[in-house]
Amino acid sequence: MWLLSLFGKNNFLYRVQILFFVCLVFASACNAQKNIPVANPVKTGAEQLSVYLPLLQNKQVALIANHTSMVNNTHLLDTLLANGISVAKVFAPEHGFRGDADAGAHIKDGMDSKTGLPLISLYGKNKKPSSEQLGGVEVIVFDIQDVGARFYTYLSTLHYVMEAAAEQHIPVVVLDRPNPNIGIVDGPVLDTNFSSFVGLHPVPIVYGMTIGEYAQMINGENWIKPTNNITCDLTIIKLANYTRKSNYVIPVAPSPNLKSDKSIHWYPTLCLFEGTQISVGRGTTNPFTMFGCPSCDLHDTIFIPEPNVGASNPKYKGEQCAGVSMPDGYSDSLVVEYWVQAYASYTGEKPFFNAFFKKLAGTDQLEKQISSGLSAQAIRNSWKKELQQFKKMRKSYLIYD
Repeated sequence: MWLLSLFGKNNFLYRVQILFFVCLVFASACNAQKNIPVANPVKTGAEQLSVYLPLLQNKQVALIANHTSMVNNTHLLDTLLANGISVAKVFAPEHGFRGDADAGAHIKDGMDSKTGLPLISLYGKNKKPSSEQLGGVEVIVFDIQDVGARFYTYLSTLHYVMEAAAEQHIPVVVLDRPNPNIGIVDGPVLDTNFSSFVGLHPVPIVYGMTIGEYAQMINGENWIKPTNNITCDLTIIKLANYTRKSNYVIPVAPSPNLKSDKSIHWYPTLCLFEGTQISVGRGTTNPFTMFGCPSCDLHDTIFIPEPNVGASNPKYKGEQCAGVSMPDGYSDSLVVEYWVQAYASYTGEKPFFNAFFKKLAGTDQLEKQISSGLSAQAIRNSWKKELQQFKKMRKSYLIYD
């Protein structure tokens, strides 16, 4: 208005002044935008070579790793060897060292074709490294990407590695990695009467901890061998620039059927269907982003499972399944409504639940609750008290804010 009073609305100088003023404001805004500090990217434990290489030098190293054990674009095994670290042998979890085996498939021992090092499977009958397998080993390095769900078997592999190391007095170095579901703590806490390789510890289905934090909890809660009261000599190589609100995208699919961020997010909710007559889309291009079956009264999507990498013989192979497609976006809890909906929609002759469901749920109560027609909210309410107790217990093991 002061320009208008000085020059008049139609004055040429007025228009020039206004144009100059607008340009000045725009330039200032651009400069301000340029000066906004960019957050440093998250660095995994494996990327921090200067922190952990001194712990490994001049020692015989055993590596617990798979295809997710990457240092930028190079596998951790190759990185260690290139830095003069003596890796004696490699142990691989479910899905194998290259990560392409079906869930539950038998993994044979063998040799890494690139390095000639022996590969020892920690899945099937040999879940725990034996004293013979660890002979001569002076330090164990564990580096596997987790997804934050109790029944993801890499946690059980971690437990048995720590147990074997404690018994043999071998230190363990865990290279920490982000948990893509770290913002969720939900589900029934496992009843130890239902402990199995898909759930060893009294934790909820999603526990909201990195694998490094979880390793500290295994030690601190004396879960390795309570009767012997032994703990593991444990070192966590922490994540850098990481908080519980960090947006981290896993660069490598952690297992053959978790192909996307969406499938990783929905995995904790949908995996329970593996213990039922419901398919989670194994044998499609987008597993764990849908559920359904041929005898389901569902009308959101149609899919036909066919054999593919990671699902050589999928449930309902070649059959048309009626189902539900998972929405985009992020839920901060398990979506119990889908369990209830799937049970109500099932019209098949076989029993909806099989014996595996109790192991995945970690309790026999959830099956009873769903089959009795209990509402989703009532089911959630039933595990609130145990969840609160778990959250209180885990606080002392959290590393990141």
